[in-house]
Amino acid sequence: MNRDVNRAAGALPGRGYPDAATFATPARLRLAASARRLVDAVLTNVDADDERLDAAAGVVDELVDRLEAEPGAAGRAATAHDGEPRPRHHDDFVPRSPFVGPANPVSPPFEWEFRDGVLHARGAFGAAYEGPPGYVHGGWVALAFDEALGLANVGSGYGGLTGRLTVRYRRPTPLYREVRIEAHTARVDGRRVTTIGSLFEGNRLLAEAEGLFVGLGAELALEYFGERTAPPEPVDPLP
Repeated sequence: MNRDVNRAAGALPGRGYPDAATFATPARLRLAASARRLVDAVLTNVDADDERLDAAAGVVDELVDRLEAEPGAAGRAATAHDGEPRPRHHDDFVPRSPFVGPANPVSPPFEWEFRDGVLHARGAFGAAYEGPPGYVHGGWVALAFDEALGLANVGSGYGGLTGRLTVRYRRPTPLYREVRIEAHTARVDGRRVTTIGSLFEGNRLLAEAEGLFVGLGAELALEYFGERTAPPEPVDPLP
């Protein structure tokens, strides 16, 4: 993970989630990795009988009960919009990313770095991401592009929200095969940022994407992620 990208994001006001230093600990990353193994086993172990599956479910329930019994766990949902705003860095969000977040059990996760103006992400999708038999669901491909293009913008100093994302699927993306995404900021016009990316298996092009991202001013950043406690009314983010 490239910390230069994280530092380039600057700080946004926000609250609710812990800082990376107190959240993405080695123990939490290990737990997330184990949870990914569990999901994969649920989807791929077709020979397990009901007795074994039921026993495994009991063990999982017991572990979840133990985690939920930890001090402070009962109030975790209520903290999302409570308390005073505090500076938020990109470090806070990357561990929770559904694409590259090592602390997120939903994430594959992909290894990534920002180098010479280009975001490079590499990894493989497992059974949890299947759409057509043996291939990745197109929605996960789109999510991967959205995250990768956003990280590329942050690395270039143009972080913002997605206004539009267009994906062209050229070939199905295989499961359990290493693939890579390359993305870079292509054009900046005021608050509008155009970013492009490509998905490859080896040298074979699987998909392409173009995203239009919108930079947030200080007032909107505060409204969306700071002191406002109620969700904002739907707005057109494009200037």
